[in-house]
Amino acid sequence: MNFKTLQHETIFSGRVFNLEHVRMQLPNGEIRSYDLVNHKAAVTIVPIDEAGNIVFVRQYRVGADQELLELPAGVLDEGEDPGEAAAREVREETGMAAGNMRYLGSFFMSPGYSSEYMHIFLATGLYPAPLEQDDDEFLQLETFPAAKALQMARSGEIHDGKTLAALLMAESFLPV
Repeated sequence: MNFKTLQHETIFSGRVFNLEHVRMQLPNGEIRSYDLVNHKAAVTIVPIDEAGNIVFVRQYRVGADQELLELPAGVLDEGEDPGEAAAREVREETGMAAGNMRYLGSFFMSPGYSSEYMHIFLATGLYPAPLEQDDDEFLQLETFPAAKALQMARSGEIHDGKTLAALLMAESFLPV
């Protein structure tokens, strides 16, 4: 199919994303307008401690207007490698560094309206090495055995999409 981008107009510029108005020519020749959240790429990390527990963060999310249980995650800095971002984010959010960081895969978060591309990593060999958290992060750490975390995902107790996807991608590597 032949889609052609005719125009990108930025209507809002923010810290993590821009909102754009995109005019496209469709394969049938019609012209349509779309709203696009042009979002920085991001990482999600599945950190597993030596006892086989997965380390989660609980934090307030404005889009959900509630606290959510999530895996550590964050956006890439300009020009930053996803593996470097994962190593930084796990330290910022959990206070632990990973002796081993394994890339599991990537996916688009919500491609119908957003360009956000998420990279998933499995972090093992954790040891204390905290970095300062972002000034707007108020995180509470919670750990669950891997089998319990997967059960929570399957039963609907976890409501964060990136966390659900990352757990699925990590499942074959988890000590269950």
